[in-house]
Amino acid sequence: MLKKWTILPAFILLGIAAYPQGTRVDSVVTPHKEVPVLDTTLNYDELFQDFDAFMDSISSPHSYFLGSLSVGKGYYNFETKSSSLVETSKKLTYSPTFGYYHKSGWGITATGYLVNDQKHMNYYQSSLTPSFDYLANKKFATGLSYTRFITKDSLPFYTTPLENELYAYFTYRKLWIRPTVSLSYGWGSRSDYINREALIEDLRLRRRGFIYINTKESVSDLSLMASVRHDFYWLDVFTYDDHIRITPQLAFTSGTQKFGFNQSSNTYATTIRTGTNVLFSSENVYLDDQLKFQPLSMTLFLRTEYSIGKFFVQPQFIMDYYIPSTAHNFSALFSVNAGFMF
Repeated sequence: MLKKWTILPAFILLGIAAYPQGTRVDSVVTPHKEVPVLDTTLNYDELFQDFDAFMDSISSPHSYFLGSLSVGKGYYNFETKSSSLVETSKKLTYSPTFGYYHKSGWGITATGYLVNDQKHMNYYQSSLTPSFDYLANKKFATGLSYTRFITKDSLPFYTTPLENELYAYFTYRKLWIRPTVSLSYGWGSRSDYINREALIEDLRLRRRGFIYINTKESVSDLSLMASVRHDFYWLDVFTYDDHIRITPQLAFTSGTQKFGFNQSSNTYATTIRTGTNVLFSSENVYLDDQLKFQPLSMTLFLRTEYSIGKFFVQPQFIMDYYIPSTAHNFSALFSVNAGFMF
């Protein structure tokens, strides 16, 4: 990668150095020597635009299949028979993912979610996500996806009754720091809400002074996230056809928190989602009975990737400050995603 990174700037610098040796040279005469001056007729803006185009070509749209496995720790709220309150435990989550993405922007992703529920490995949820990403414009990227979640009944821990999620994002790509705005809207059925009602009420009663339970529930949630990030690349680091990417990202999430969104895996390989979920990333979750828009979290992501050929591995470190919590607002999580694109 270092060779590819440096080849174009090297040609630019060589061209600048060699140009005074041509037929037209502007110079400043000093008592001892003649000092060349850069020719103002040379279009430097065009040269650096070529370099930007070279960098954009790295992420140009193409068709590919994806198979990966993500492993990371998250917080789960378990029912307890000895107490009326739920207990929070940090558990490893395993998320196998398979998908196909066409260069036109259309894609389909299937994901499973497994966790050890203190008795056995529980395959508790699946999701299917058709999506469309518009990536042809070099200045911005935007996309829309719909996810259908299928969750097992009678789980010993809380899962949101939201079964459907619409997700849209917009990223401006021409700045050194890329801003992104994304919006998620999730909704579910009354029957799933009734099945989880006791756990939902327990989580809501965690909020100090909360005593009222709304029996006329609209089963939906809305989330808005604004983030900034920058990708650092190194190409051909250890061998031909490998690269390293490091991406720090700062995200601010606000929205309603009646139920929380379903847990989703974060991956660079798919461009359809950015992981707006805040429900399982914090130890003390407070579901709010009122449908109000409020600040939810401030999150710092440090995402890394090493890719060689068709294989990639993506470690990720997350530091989250969950705003509604009255104690233990900070949490730190680590996950790793590995797989193949072909």
